[in-house]
Amino acid sequence: MRAITIPEPGGPEALVWADVPDPQPAEGEVLIEVAASAVNRADLLQRQGFYDPPPGSSPYPGLECSGRISALGPGVHGWAVGDEVCALLAGGGYAEKVAVPAGQVLPVPAGVDLVTAAALPEVTCTVWSNVFMIAHLRPGETLLVHGGASGIGTMAIQLAKAVGARVAVTAGGPEKLARCAELGADILIDYREQDFVQEIRKATDGTGADVILDIIGAKYLQRNVKALAVSGRLAIIGLQGGVKAELNLAALMAKRAAITGAGLRARPLNEKAAIVAAVREHVWPLIANGQVRPIVDRALPMADAAEAHRVVDASAHVGKVVLTV
Repeated sequence: MRAITIPEPGGPEALVWADVPDPQPAEGEVLIEVAASAVNRADLLQRQGFYDPPPGSSPYPGLECSGRISALGPGVHGWAVGDEVCALLAGGGYAEKVAVPAGQVLPVPAGVDLVTAAALPEVTCTVWSNVFMIAHLRPGETLLVHGGASGIGTMAIQLAKAVGARVAVTAGGPEKLARCAELGADILIDYREQDFVQEIRKATDGTGADVILDIIGAKYLQRNVKALAVSGRLAIIGLQGGVKAELNLAALMAKRAAITGAGLRARPLNEKAAIVAAVREHVWPLIANGQVRPIVDRALPMADAAEAHRVVDASAHVGKVVLTV
């Protein structure tokens, strides 16, 4: 088969479409003939040599895919060759074939085409696990989403609105904020021109956000705590603004707030399977009935993965960038 390889870490040009050995499904795995994958910022870090795959995982980038099951490993039940699926991966999505634990596989939702389905696994699993399973966002609460126009952001807006929450977003510029508004965002904050702490307080009569979904990390830590409501929950899922920061613990304690940090890639298989099962139960019906939809900015051929990385590097997209085989 062919896959995107990284002979030497570096810029987008480090991605090489090359011939590699076919994967074989192990016990409890299915083999997927890939139709499409999607670009995540973790892929950019892996390309640069900063985010190695977990031991035993595929060395190729790609944390999600869609396609058709072409083979079943021993002990797999509930799936059949030919099933159209999408899957959460620890790696290997930028390829013509990938082996994945059966517990991380989802049927393509009703009303979604096979290629577009590649944009769903990572964002739905990330948002559902962090915003709902960990931070327990409830109807009537306010969610602040940093990077509202990103793949994660566009999904978080829709899921939060679907459960009856109020949504605030930060994004860069009026065009991206307009797209967030189309998806249901109630409070629009241009982080280039406005202070999100002041804006969220103003919009909530001084209360603050009940839950914050943060992709920035260190740069926003202190301000995020200021923006939280009493008993607020800060869920950190990205480190685009650095990994180390000082925090006034008295401010955190005064708000009786909680800070959590979580990723998906390195989690044990049973935890990933539990998240995927929850997404299938709670999110897939919302997609099927049209309340929630994947947002795809553009689709490019897998061989043009370098261009896709340039687009994501420059934040020149809204939603997901998909790679097709």
